[in-house]
Formats: sequence, C-alpha cells, structure tokens
Amino acid sequence: MTLTKRWTSRVLLLDGDNRLLLLCGRDPRRPGARWWFTVGGAVEEGENYLQAAVREVWEETALPLPMGRLSPVVWTRQAIFSVDGQVFDQYEEYRLARVTPDEARGMNIRTEEARYGHRWWSIPELATTAEFVRPKKMASLLPEVLATADRDRAPVHLGDFNEDTDPE
Repeated sequence: MTLTKRWTSRVLLLDGDNRLLLLCGRDPRRPGARWWFTVGGAVEEGENYLQAAVREVWEETALPLPMGRLSPVVWTRQAIFSVDGQVFDQYEEYRLARVTPDEARGMNIRTEEARYGHRWWSIPELATTAEFVRPKKMASLLPEVLATADRDRAPVHLGDFNEDTDPE
C-alpha cells in the first residue's frame, strides 16, 4: 500500500459544560472498526491551518466559526493509520474553540466521516469509555488544555504513533 502524507487542522470544540464534540467513524473494510475523533481535517492547497480549521468546522457542523475564536495550537501529533484500504501518515495540529449553547443546538453534523454518529463527551465519560478515541488518552490530556487555554504556551507534541500497531 502507498503511504499518503496528510497535514490536518483539528478543533477541540467544547460547549459550556466542557464537553467535547466527537464524531464517529468506521472502516468499511474492517468489520467492527470504530473510533471517535475531533472535528477537523486536511489542509487544502492554498490554505493555512487556521483557514482549514474554520472550513472544516463549517463543513462538519454548519457552524460559522470566526478564526479569532480559535486558540493557538495546543497539541501536535504525528499518526500513521489505515482506513478503507489506504494508509496515511498524518501531521495534526489541534486548537481549542468554545461554542455557546445556541451554537451547539444549531449545529448540523453533516460529514461523511461522521455518518455513524456524533456526541458531546464529558471528561469523566472519556475516562471510562471502552470506545476508541483519537487522540488516545484524551481524558487525561484535556484538563491541562482547559486550565491553560487562555495562557501563552508552547504546543505540546503528543508523540508519533502508528494507530494500526500501537497498543491502546
């Protein structure tokens, strides 16, 4: 299989109760393969990471999120994974954005990747779920981001992973 390089901009969309919106994906070639992931996706030609984040939020939730509502990068990650017979080597940047109750209610999750569902997750729910969540260890990573989101800090590199072979 060919390894496809990808650069992505991901958004930690949080509501007023610090619940994180995650989308559910499945691999049609691997029965039972299911995981939860953040809003966001590939940076397209001619875009920067902020532009991609805003576009992806719009495409996946119908929320017109201004760039100024996105935090600086809080995490980076490199991940190799396969889905639907393709293998990706993906660089990810994560930013935080808070949504109002009206914005959360008005979202229209309409993405091909999330056709298996979406859900607002609390940190305790993330800590106790048996579901696969990406990035791994989300429940232990989020509290620090929430506590320091309004401060000027360097992004944390979560590591380099092979999602197909690294243990959960």
